[in-house]
Amino acid sequence: MIFRVTIGLFLTILAGSLHAANPPPVNTFLADSSYSLAHGNPAQQDAVLQAGPAGPSRKLRTEEIQYQHVGPAHFGAVTSGVYADGKRVFWSNGIDRIVKIDYDSWELIDEYIFPGVAVYDEARADESIRQFEQSNDGIVSIYRAFSEMNKLRDLANLYTVLDRDHTYYVGSKTGLITTYGDADPLVAQSPIVKKEQFQLPAEMTGPVMGLNMTYDGWLIVATEHGYIAAVNTDFSEVHTIRMLHSAGAEDKATGAAGKGWVRNGFAIDDEGGIYIASQDHMHKVVWTGERLSTDEKDGAWTARYLNEWGQGSGATPSLMGFADEDRFVVITDGQDLMNVVLFWRDSIPEGWQAPEGAPDQRIAGMLPANMGDPALAALQSEQSVVVAGYGALVVNNTPRNIPWYLPERASTLLISLLGSNPDYQPYGVQKFHWNPINRRLENSWVNSAISSPSTVPMVSVGANRVYFVGARENQWTLEGLNWDTGKSEFHYVIGGQRYNGLFSGTLIDEDGRVHFGTPWGRVRLDVPITSAP
Repeated sequence: MIFRVTIGLFLTILAGSLHAANPPPVNTFLADSSYSLAHGNPAQQDAVLQAGPAGPSRKLRTEEIQYQHVGPAHFGAVTSGVYADGKRVFWSNGIDRIVKIDYDSWELIDEYIFPGVAVYDEARADESIRQFEQSNDGIVSIYRAFSEMNKLRDLANLYTVLDRDHTYYVGSKTGLITTYGDADPLVAQSPIVKKEQFQLPAEMTGPVMGLNMTYDGWLIVATEHGYIAAVNTDFSEVHTIRMLHSAGAEDKATGAAGKGWVRNGFAIDDEGGIYIASQDHMHKVVWTGERLSTDEKDGAWTARYLNEWGQGSGATPSLMGFADEDRFVVITDGQDLMNVVLFWRDSIPEGWQAPEGAPDQRIAGMLPANMGDPALAALQSEQSVVVAGYGALVVNNTPRNIPWYLPERASTLLISLLGSNPDYQPYGVQKFHWNPINRRLENSWVNSAISSPSTVPMVSVGANRVYFVGARENQWTLEGLNWDTGKSEFHYVIGGQRYNGLFSGTLIDEDGRVHFGTPWGRVRLDVPITSAP
């Protein structure tokens, strides 16, 4: 079945009041753009207001695909505010370098090579692309994918922040925070310069797992072992705290790569709430403006979620609901068949009864991400739940087939560098919505004919559409689905293995053009943008 729409969804669409209307508040300390840090904004929603492309379906022309070699692991790119000269730029970091790309032309402005690292040049990239073009099937290709993915062990930090002064913050495995900026802060085209460094206090052990910024301008840092720091931006003052239940967190990694006690980034609200998932719990830590707190008197809380596979949530928490709306933080849990779980962000409504099977009263909604198949036994994802209004969307990242000789823990290879291969690519996109009248989480729709092998989707509120990098007939595509119904509205065929989305975010710039990371570079689709249909 191509897609399923519930009767409840029809009523939801008919009664527009069921859609939350308020976007997250703007944090004026961040870059004045729609994408100033990973997942877009402090709420980590992966949703923007501007409209994206509208189709129709076709194969893109060569001149419509802007490609720039930047080296491996540039999963995201942040967009600057407007410089004094009226220009914007993109900042992006990967394994071996930081780059600045011109917003208008997509030309490389400058690159800063990290000292003492192997540099991945364009000739090596082109040879790798050629080999995967030749074949992305079978044991030889799987071994080649393993070799290429192995270099991601050197990636210091996925999460970066760009502030309103064009200062770019990057974390590291060793707890070192480094800032980069412009040789001339008034000129967008000026070279990259390294500015300052700050070492987290010695007691804060574990690699940096996320960066975000409070609405009063403090940089928040979280480590894998459950430590949180609030650092002012001139690095003259730091406050630290350790999350509840984190004793022994340094010994609680599951042994799988990237499966520490804290695995992902975190969300921040405009009242100082910091929302972060650990291996068995969802936490709200509070920044009071003067200190960090885990005390309920300050509004902090900790709530348990289900985790039968033991490795915890693979999702960066996303915030849902603002102003006078029902307000939640959303993750997927650690069940073999993951649930989408909503937690009340603030006080729990008086007399609230959690859904059946929920392990904590704070849980407002909990439904399985079964892609419309009640018999499905297992599905897990390493992606955030994409949130816009009261809608929450997840994709299937479980390979449709795993060769008998490949350990299940290595199945990520099949959705990454081999993800467009029809033998491996997963299918299924599922949306849920909160019904504020009945106060329950409900299924909206499932589209089981669409594949998003590994990229993080992005919602365009202006187009009422969700976009992601998909695949058809072993070619990479841009897919556009109607946010209300899940129906495929159009797709662009981009091309072969040079354009693999490889775990990157499907981003939309200020003018509605889609851009994303690839195994060796970044791509922007320079196609006409129209308003919502």
